[in-house]
Amino acid sequence: MSNLKSKIPVVRKELLFPFIIITSLFALWGIANDLTNPMVSAFKKVMPELSNAQASLVQFAFYIGYFFMALPAALFIRKYSYKSGIILGLCLYAIGAFLFYPAAANQEFNYFLISLWVITCGLAFLETTSNPLILALGDKETATQRLNLAQAFNPIGSLTGMIIAQVFVISALQSDDYSTEAYNALASEELAAIRENDLSIISLPYIGLGVLVLVIMAIIIFTKMPKTAEEDKMSISESFKKLFSNSNYKFGVLAQAFYVGAQIMCWTYIFQYVDNINETLGLELTATYFNVTAMILFLVGRWIGTALMKTINPSKLLMFFGIGGVICCTGAIILSGMAGLISLVAISVFMSIMFPTIYGIALKDMGDEAKIGSAGLVMAIVGGALMPVLQGSILDWGGPGFADERVLGFIPEVNFSFVLPLICLAIVACYGYSTYKTSK
Repeated sequence: MSNLKSKIPVVRKELLFPFIIITSLFALWGIANDLTNPMVSAFKKVMPELSNAQASLVQFAFYIGYFFMALPAALFIRKYSYKSGIILGLCLYAIGAFLFYPAAANQEFNYFLISLWVITCGLAFLETTSNPLILALGDKETATQRLNLAQAFNPIGSLTGMIIAQVFVISALQSDDYSTEAYNALASEELAAIRENDLSIISLPYIGLGVLVLVIMAIIIFTKMPKTAEEDKMSISESFKKLFSNSNYKFGVLAQAFYVGAQIMCWTYIFQYVDNINETLGLELTATYFNVTAMILFLVGRWIGTALMKTINPSKLLMFFGIGGVICCTGAIILSGMAGLISLVAISVFMSIMFPTIYGIALKDMGDEAKIGSAGLVMAIVGGALMPVLQGSILDWGGPGFADERVLGFIPEVNFSFVLPLICLAIVACYGYSTYKTSK
């Protein structure tokens, strides 16, 4: 079976160009995701009146859009076409990005949250459309491998978003030049000027991203998209009935929610983890550089994982990667200083294959119900909205700092908060084990 699979091309020559066009969208939402992750830390610095939990509402607003819009997106593309879904998604993405201008002008945190929500309503359309379209662009035997290949370009966008966040936002914030006490001691006029400056700095990359999205949308409007094989259309109620009776799919949606929660927590709270190391050890480490390293490892892990799937069952690989992630999370919790930080960065290697592999396994052997099924898996991204708020609440246990409480007498609360990603990745490993047993 593995020899036969290795002879089937992951992408056929005649489908290569549409595959490339659609794959470019994966990089586009990667930019938005990882431009936004450092904003929890950025808003906390610019608006020190926010608690850690309140600042984490940036992630809540961003990822709740997926939950809100994924099912309407699936129904829209079911009625119209994949191309229509992509264009509408890009349109919403651009509108959300441009809304950052009035948000900065009004200096209102809630307006920024609304802007982020609109962006992800657009991203929900893009992900609900692009993932099943990639699965359909070729042979069923290589579908999961093909989605891993397309998703391997998502971290390239993520790296771009991280670098933009560091170069144009984090390093340019005037509020970051002061300690919390010195910042609060400034005269009200100085505080107002710094806040106005910093909020406009935060908004600029999003406005630029809106322009880029409009350019890409114009290209896609004039690009002919391939027609995918038409299945016998079933009613929506019949689709839901088939999905709810599919235990592999239901566990897949749950696993996806926990995976996305783990990913967003690891890439968001690395900033607070590094801040705590700097305060404790008197270092001047830059969190973004470690986040970029994590993303490079994520990219390498995904390429390696995609290659390994030629000979290793995807479910088995998912189980092993889940166990590896749990081990690294344990290191991030119990180890102090650089050893813990290295463990935290290494988690990304093991998270690398999870999203597309869970997606491919959960939708395996589906017919027309895959369109609605895809929406469920995109709605599962809501894990990225809920989990960071829980982690932010752990950071608030003892006060505004990151080590006000020490669990078991030696684990700072910021380290202990990574018990949440540990639980999430353990659930992913269980999904890999359960589907591997079934596939055998």
